[in-house]
Amino acid sequence: MSAQNAYASLRFSTDGLPEAARAKAVRDLYERTILLGKFEPLEPLPDCPVRIDLTKRVLPGLGVMSGTLCGVRQVVRSRGAVSSAEDDLLVGVNLSGRSAAHYRDRELILDEGDAFVATRGLTGFSLTRVTPMRFMGFRVPRDAITPLVGRLDDGPIRVVPHGRGALNLLVTYAGAIVNQEPLETSELQRLVVTHIQDLIAATVGATRDGLAIAEGRGIRAARLRAIMADIAANVGDCDLTVAAVASRQRVTPRYVHKLFEGEGLTFSTFVLGRRLSRAHQMLSGPRFGDHSISWVAFDVGFGDLSYFNRAFRRRYGATPSEIKQAAGQSGPHRR
Repeated sequence: MSAQNAYASLRFSTDGLPEAARAKAVRDLYERTILLGKFEPLEPLPDCPVRIDLTKRVLPGLGVMSGTLCGVRQVVRSRGAVSSAEDDLLVGVNLSGRSAAHYRDRELILDEGDAFVATRGLTGFSLTRVTPMRFMGFRVPRDAITPLVGRLDDGPIRVVPHGRGALNLLVTYAGAIVNQEPLETSELQRLVVTHIQDLIAATVGATRDGLAIAEGRGIRAARLRAIMADIAANVGDCDLTVAAVASRQRVTPRYVHKLFEGEGLTFSTFVLGRRLSRAHQMLSGPRFGDHSISWVAFDVGFGDLSYFNRAFRRRYGATPSEIKQAAGQSGPHRR
């Protein structure tokens, strides 16, 4: 277990342990988590291979746990077994694999892409992961969500089927923001927490007014990030258009334009910036040193070499050849 950064609280993995020692490590972790309240306790399942590799990150108003579990049972304690500060709404997503939720005498199967939503309730519940599964789990205070969703009654755990738009946005946004990018300022941390709370509310089922609020904050931010990721993944396509991106993201081209306008950008300038940035990286490093400048230009989506040269020089104050030469890549050009 170790601290990761300003917003990470705990990391635990059995990957460096021999198979025979993993069950004991999980039992030791169970005892520690009961005492420290770091996350919902885990216990090994009998006659099952055990693997845990997880990270929990905590921000004010949000806890996120992600990783891989196998051969373990996770006990979500009842409201009476935790402090009043832990009266949370819990959301868990199966990114891959299958798990089972047990609540009193009920069993719910969660397949790949499914999520569960639950409050602690009076009895708690458990989650069983027999085979390897990747997951992402969220804890948010009830009082942060109720203004958007209305009253949250104690009730049985329920499944949110895969494919829900808000659920997909939640996973994409949280994966990109919480798991990959540093949150260096308290202002950025608060913004991210608000956005994820909005997306959780939309996933759970926001009221009409609550959904309108979430649409203007978290949902908008998540959609913009998903669109930017789409562009980055397809930037080498010379025929990349706003219509194609909008179709993949299931929104209208006008909505895409409005999202960029809200950031003081246009779709075309963002695409151009991504292409130039990628070209600069390729020309500045050794990996593509034996490729011609024209090959690089076409690879990042430019269909006109002259336009690429002009745009590149305007952006970086130097020609592609000068950047390539400065990086020591002036050798023979192939391809």
